[in-house]
Formats: sequence, C-alpha cells, structure tokens
Amino acid sequence: MVPLLLVLLLAVLLFGVGFALHVLWWVAIVVLVLWLLGFLVRPGSGAGRGRWYRW
Repeated sequence: MVPLLLVLLLAVLLFGVGFALHVLWWVAIVVLVLWLLGFLVRPGSGAGRGRWYRW
C-alpha cells in the first residue's frame, strides 16, 4: 500500500511540475510576442528614442 501511495504522490508532483512548465512556456511566448511588437509598433515622433516603453 505504501509503494502505491508513493507512486501516486510522485505522479501528482510530476503532473504539477509539467503543468507549471506548460503554463510558463505560454507566458514566455506571450512575452516574446509583446517584445517583438515593441520593435514593430513605434511612435512617429516624440521622446524616448522611438520606443514604446520607458526603460
């Protein structure tokens, strides 16, 4: 009974880690797209050397 519980606990932990990594991949893709859009979408004129962000 104990080995079965350990295997189930390991499976739940690995599923949680896998789910978290999957979510982090989607977050990374969204950030990359926004970062690339920052190069494409630039104001016509103004301060900030043509960047849409301040830093």
